[in-house]
Amino acid sequence: MPSPEALAREQIDTQLTAAGWIVQDYKQFNAAAGPGIALREVPLKSGRCDYLLLVDRKPIGVVEAKKEGTTLSAVADQSGHYAENLPDFLAKQLPANSAQLPFAYESTGVETFFRDERDPSPRSRRVFSFHRPETIATWTADSATLRSRLASLPVAYPLPAQHLRACQIEGITNLEKSFAAAHPRALIQMATGADKTYTACSFT
Repeated sequence: MPSPEALAREQIDTQLTAAGWIVQDYKQFNAAAGPGIALREVPLKSGRCDYLLLVDRKPIGVVEAKKEGTTLSAVADQSGHYAENLPDFLAKQLPANSAQLPFAYESTGVETFFRDERDPSPRSRRVFSFHRPETIATWTADSATLRSRLASLPVAYPLPAQHLRACQIEGITNLEKSFAAAHPRALIQMATGADKTYTACSFT
């Protein structure tokens, strides 16, 4: 009977394959197999990582595999540790201007968390599936992440006061401050008749 860890890896293998990754054992590494490769059991300077993700032969991320029921938020530091301990021959292939692997996943095969280490304040968040290699390639081509761009949003005020009410300007300005502070949720509460639809169109 397969162990819970083995069952998790079977599911992760299936999900990575469905997302366009070619899953290989480290000892059978074939860099020419395709643009996106997920290498299993890669030896690092300290320990091993469950999966090392490579796009166009460059290491860009790791996947930490855990058995179902594991609290993934508690193992985020572990995947970060792997990212900082690449062997020299792989460290030389890191994307330009990157001191570590930019992306980290933690997964049980049932639940998956993702973290972009390039963010101003990196934090793991739940995702529905692994990202495709071409998506990752697009992200690595741009050093500015979504969260870093939101953190440097220009101040919207003064908005055209002849078209917006004071409550609408306040709502939009505070929403953009919320984006800049990387808050995952925001609520704008407005009275009936305050033209919430126009406000929503103004900030989208």
